Amino acid sequence: MQKRCILCADPDPELRSNLGFLLAGENCVLEEAAGGATLLTQLRRSTDLVILPQQLPDMSGFDACTALRRQSAAPVLFLLEKADESARTLSFSVGGDDCLEKPVSCHELAVRVKALLRRYCVYGARPTGLERRLRCGGLEVDTAAGTVWQEGREVPLTELEYRIVLLLASYPNKIFSAENLYESIWEEPYFYSCKNTVMVHIRNIRQKVGSGAICTVWGKGYRMGPSKP
Repeated sequence: MQKRCILCADPDPELRSNLGFLLAGENCVLEEAAGGATLLTQLRRSTDLVILPQQLPDMSGFDACTALRRQSAAPVLFLLEKADESARTLSFSVGGDDCLEKPVSCHELAVRVKALLRRYCVYGARPTGLERRLRCGGLEVDTAAGTVWQEGREVPLTELEYRIVLLLASYPNKIFSAENLYESIWEEPYFYSCKNTVMVHIRNIRQKVGSGAICTVWGKGYRMGPSKP
């Protein structure tokens, strides 16, 4: 079985050592990056997950994630110095998939890493009961490859963005509220503050595919496709 490659840029050597030990039995290899520029150089197609601190020696973790997203759709887990609403929102808006506040338990971090890898692999494979290709809202979702296409061009979506598009395209006539989307995609209980997280991801998707692909049904939520009269 091919080992999962995790690229970690957190500067704490104890955290990296303990995390590497915990994941060694999970068929994972932990690689270390000393800074943002180094991380972008080490980033490969085989990189399965990236762990980013809020601040790197040569740039912020948010800037590193923005640059990373031009090369890869691998899930990104942020380790934030203070996980307040603004930091969490920013981490998601630049393409992050999950975040934890430091100091963090290495056991909890390992659990989050394994959960992201599991979701990434599952959603990158062919979902049970779905056609290989879904066409909706001017987009084509290749469920076997885990990619989204528009007019013959692959759209560079993050894992969470892809999952949102996949869910909406799988049920094109269904309206999903922010609560529906959050609990389905993030698999966590919904709180009112989570609405902004959903809105940020929808906005990022629209910036990549155009505003007409996902329709806002005022007072109800979102669905795939152009607005209906």
